[in-house]
Amino acid sequence: MIEKKDIDLEKAVLIGVVTQDQDEEKSKEYLDELEFLTYTAGGEVIKRYTQKMNVPNPKTFIGTGKMEEVAKFVKENDIGTVIFDDELSAAQERNISKILNCKILDRTNLILDIFAQRAQTSYARTQVELAQCEYLLPRLKGMWTHLERQKGGIGMRGPGETEIETDRRIVRDKITLLKAKIKTIDKQMAVQRGNRGKMVRVALVGYTNVGKSTLMNVISKSDVFAENKLFATLDTTVRKVVIGNLPFLVSDTVGFIRKLPTQLVDSFKSTLDEVREADLLLHVVDISHSNFEEHIESVNQILDEIGSKDKPTIMVFNKIDAYEAEPFDEDDLVDVKTPANYTIEEWKRTWMARVGDNALFISALNKENLEEFRKRVYREVREIHVTRFPYNHFLYPDIIDIE
Repeated sequence: MIEKKDIDLEKAVLIGVVTQDQDEEKSKEYLDELEFLTYTAGGEVIKRYTQKMNVPNPKTFIGTGKMEEVAKFVKENDIGTVIFDDELSAAQERNISKILNCKILDRTNLILDIFAQRAQTSYARTQVELAQCEYLLPRLKGMWTHLERQKGGIGMRGPGETEIETDRRIVRDKITLLKAKIKTIDKQMAVQRGNRGKMVRVALVGYTNVGKSTLMNVISKSDVFAENKLFATLDTTVRKVVIGNLPFLVSDTVGFIRKLPTQLVDSFKSTLDEVREADLLLHVVDISHSNFEEHIESVNQILDEIGSKDKPTIMVFNKIDAYEAEPFDEDDLVDVKTPANYTIEEWKRTWMARVGDNALFISALNKENLEEFRKRVYREVREIHVTRFPYNHFLYPDIIDIE
C-alpha cells in the first residue's frame, strides 16, 4: 500500500492589475498562469486581488486602499507570501515589504525559483545562479537593512567601503565568475554539437507544459522527464531518432512563457543555441488551452529575438484528446459564435488552412495521428538531408510505410 504524504504548501496571495494594455480577461488569464506557477513552486493560492488602474503605482504597485485590504487579509490569515504578476522595482519591493511584513515575490522571482528547483545538471544550475545574481544585484539594498551601516572598530576606520558596497562587489564578482564558467561550458557544448557531424537536427520548441517531453519520449522511445507542471524540462536533451531508415537528431528544449525574464533568456543562451542551430523546428502547441493562439505569438516573439523565426517549421497541435469546444446553440439569434465554440475541424478552416500540411493534429499521450506525424517529419528531414548530401537520395524513398 502506498503511503500517503501530506505536502505542506506555502500559503500565498496573488496580485495583478487591469490596465489599458491588459483587460480583465487577459489579467485573469495571467493570474491563472501565475497560480499554476505558484503551485509548481510549492505554494497554495488562498486569494487573488486585481485592481483597475491606468498605470501601476510607482511606490507600491497597487493603490493605498487596496494595499490596506491586502495587508489586513495577510495578517488575519497568516499568509507567508504575496506574489505580484508583474516585475517589481527594488523600491516597490522594499516599500511593499514594510507594509505587508511578509515575503514579497514577483513573476520573475517566482520563475527563477522554479528554475532553481528544476535545474539538475551543473550547467543548468550555473545558468540559474547567474540569472538570480543579475536579478538580485539592484535589490540588495532592500534585503538587509544592516548593509547600509558603515563598518567600524579597530582596523576598520578610514574611508573604507560600506557593507552594501562590499556585498554588491561580491555579487558582481560572482556574476563575472559565473559568466566565465558558462563561457567555458558553451565552448564544450559547441564542440559536442560539432561532433554530431552533418546529421539533420530537429528541435522541439513551444510554450511550457504543451507536451514537448511527452512527444520526445514517444518518437525517440526514451525516458525524458515529463510532468504536468510548468518548466518540467530545463536541460536540453538530444536523442537520435530513426524513421524508416533515416537517422536524425531531436532536441527537447526549455519551454517558453509570457513575460519571460530577460535574465533567463540571456543566461540560457547555450540552451537556446540548440534552437538556433536546428535545421527544422517542431513548434508544439497545446490546442486544448483556451489561449493557445497567444502562446503561439509569445513563442514566435522569442524565436524572433534569438534569430530563429524564419527556420523551416512544422506546427504540431498537441492534446487533441483534451480539446473541447464550448457549446453553441445554432438557433440562438442573439449569441455570436466565437473561436471558443470552434471544433477542431472548424479550426482547420481558419488561419490554420494557410499553414497547409505544415499543421499536424496529434495526441502524444494517446498516440493519436502519430503515423501521419512521422511521415510528415520524415519528408521534411529527407528533403534537408538530400540537399546536404545530393548523392544519398536513393537511400531513402519518397514515401515510406511506417509500422
